[in-house]
This record gives sequence, structure tokens and C-alpha cells, in this order.
Amino acid sequence: MTFSLVVRDGERFGIAVSSSSPAVAARVIHLRPGVGAAASQNITDPTLGTGLLAGLAEHGDARRALTGVTGAPRNAKTIDHRQLTVVGRWGPGFAHSGSGTLGTHATATADGAVAAGNMLAGEHIPQVLLDAYAEATGELEERLMAALRAAVEAGGEEGPVHSAGLAVVADVDWRVSDLRVDWADDPVDRLAELVDVWLPQRDDYVRRGLDPAAAPSYGVPGDQ
Repeated sequence: MTFSLVVRDGERFGIAVSSSSPAVAARVIHLRPGVGAAASQNITDPTLGTGLLAGLAEHGDARRALTGVTGAPRNAKTIDHRQLTVVGRWGPGFAHSGSGTLGTHATATADGAVAAGNMLAGEHIPQVLLDAYAEATGELEERLMAALRAAVEAGGEEGPVHSAGLAVVADVDWRVSDLRVDWADDPVDRLAELVDVWLPQRDDYVRRGLDPAAAPSYGVPGDQ
């Protein structure tokens, strides 16, 4: 029901995800500035994502963080139903797909990146995500978006996609981008439209958060 891409881009981390379920980004995406990124999917348990980030914050080793979560006694009864991915400050991405992962499922890894999916149209989809991301140009959000669209065009999920989202963290203590389409017939296309609206304003909103007196204002009542 879900496929995702988790990446490191210099000091930035980002995740893009889509699913047949509603509000997928709210449950799957886990990011911490300066620490790393993780996705918890397939009968999702969001606490596993926060656990992966906690491991990365403690020691920085993505493989060790994944092993710590999958091997934890508290997760022993459920971990076979989970699909997890994680990227840290260095090295490749790592993935876990339990024996109870739904339908056709697969993962693919590269330096600073990992993709995974379940109930896929084919096992090739995670590699499509990685390849399209590597070939794309532009801002991190645009490259994540290009990968998501390429995966959909390559067959995507076994059934229709209804939600999608992407988020990025950089050098401030909040997500510099956090965009979601929680329910639509064409969520990936609508997410791409949101990216186009958001990117020209993204850095201004960061400046406003850091120094509101010096940052530009768009003059919208109640603007955040």
C-alpha cells in the first residue's frame, strides 16, 4: 500500500512517500535535523520511526539503529509486520522488510538513500525511485518529487494511490518543507503543484522564523 524514498543530501534529509491509504505522510515520515531520516510503513507503527531517530541521535550508525529497533524485545511480536528504512549522517541507507510485509514488496539502497515499498506493481519500483532521484536536478524537494512521479509512471502500487507527501529538514530545528495531500484521486500530481507553490517561498519562511524583523512579509492577514 506504500512506497517511499529516504535520502541524505549534504546536511539535508528528505522523504517522499505515497500510499493507497489516507494521510500517509503523517504516519510514515520521521526526520530530525542534523541526525537523519527514517520511514516506518506497512501496518505502520510510528513509534518505530522515532526509535530509529533516537538511535541515530545516540550513536549516528544507521545499521545499528535499525538493528536496535528490529531486535528490541518490546517489538518482537510485531516486527515481522513492519517495513522500515533509515539514513544517517554518513554511509548507505538500510532497510528491513518483515516476513509479514504485504503483497509484492522490495527495497533498494545506495549511499545516502534507501527506497522501499509494499503491495507494489513490481519489485522494480524501489530501484526506480533511487534511479530517478539520482538523475533528477534542482532542489531536494524537486528531486524527491521527480522520483515519486517516476515510480508512479513505472507502475507504482498494486492499486490506486490516494495520498502523498514529502518533507525536508536542513539547518534549523523544524521542517523547512512539509507538504501533504491526505486524500485525492491524483495525490502525486497535486503534491507536485504544492511543491511549485512552496519552493519560491521556502527560504523566506525560514528567515522569518529566525529574524522576523529582517524577513520579507507577504502581507497576508494572519500569515504564518
